[in-house]
Amino acid sequence: MTDEFDLIKLKEIYRKLKIKYNLPLFEKMNEDFQIEKIAESETEFILKETRRYITDKFFSYLRFLESILTPSNVPMFVFAITKTLGVKEREKLIELYKKIAKIEVDVIGLDLEYSEEKEAEAVKKYYDLWQNIKKELLEIVDVIKKNWDNKLEDNGKGYFG
Repeated sequence: MTDEFDLIKLKEIYRKLKIKYNLPLFEKMNEDFQIEKIAESETEFILKETRRYITDKFFSYLRFLESILTPSNVPMFVFAITKTLGVKEREKLIELYKKIAKIEVDVIGLDLEYSEEKEAEAVKKYYDLWQNIKKELLEIVDVIKKNWDNKLEDNGKGYFG
């Protein structure tokens, strides 16, 4: 079985699930969450795997937000990032953190008791949530970029912390 065939098969299975549960387009999901990787492994639980790829992305951002909000034993560039953020951005990061942390709790329930319907609802809910979160994160990234050189040159001592 070739990789191309596996991807075609995955898209066909997803298409049927999309119709059944009114899911987002495969292409949009793949753009944000690289769900085409599901084709690399055989599974009967396409929605569960799709949800796993979505939540993996959320959880990597959750860990990143944790490192910014409570920097301890983090790479030095994290300290540099914290210096570029104002009160408004920190408050926004805290709200984003809360939203993503809630997903981590939700996932425990989904993992403990499988339901295709609940997986489909989670995929839709998390996809929509990601669309909002990524906009907010992009705004914060713009602030970081804008303030990067100014904040790092403020004290001229070369230490970020």
